[in-house]
Amino acid sequence: MTDHWFEPLADYMGMAYDRYAHTKGTVQEVDHVVAALGLTAGDRVLDVGCGTGRHSLELARRGIVTHGVDISQRFVDIAVAAAGAESLEVATFARGDARDLGFSDAFDAVICLCQGAFGMMTAGGDDSSVVAGMAAAVRPGGRLALSAFNAYFAVKYHDDAEFDADTGVSHERTEIRSESGEPKAVDLWTGCYTPRELRLLLGTHGFMIDAICSVEPGQYGSHPATTESPEFLVIASR
Repeated sequence: MTDHWFEPLADYMGMAYDRYAHTKGTVQEVDHVVAALGLTAGDRVLDVGCGTGRHSLELARRGIVTHGVDISQRFVDIAVAAAGAESLEVATFARGDARDLGFSDAFDAVICLCQGAFGMMTAGGDDSSVVAGMAAAVRPGGRLALSAFNAYFAVKYHDDAEFDADTGVSHERTEIRSESGEPKAVDLWTGCYTPRELRLLLGTHGFMIDAICSVEPGQYGSHPATTESPEFLVIASR
């Protein structure tokens, strides 16, 4: 039995996950996040929903101490192997549930990017638990970078998905591939948000919003929030 609907999908994709186009902008995304959060070598960063570790590994290459947490043991194993291959001792990984992180004032910053954990929940209470855990994990004065799917964009452009206006969750039937290229039809659920909802949710848990910007994978920046981007990037402080 698994703890989250995404686990069997991650097991099936394995290293093939990093072949998807949305994973190819890692360096640019980290460039922006490092600048936006004011990160320097030696800072401690928690990567929530780290997947195969691409953001954590890139931060570690810059001397930033990273700890990635993901619900998928398969993804964690891939990340650990990648860190070992590059001798990135400042990058560590562990299987964990973002709804129950269990850290207290342990990090200078927390990141949760590309629908990692927060965006993969289907219940508002789960999203709130993720944010609460991130707020507890970061020290007072620490920073947060969180991406969330744009509800406006989902309503306007996701013709092949079903958007539930009551829950704010988008559901689609899509195809994923294994490491050997074998296709498999699966269901995906994505929690979608407006900037107002993000401000209210994060504010409830003690985060002060510095900016909410319109972004897409590999094109992070400081553009004002619009209806035309697939994601929002929230930069906040505790």
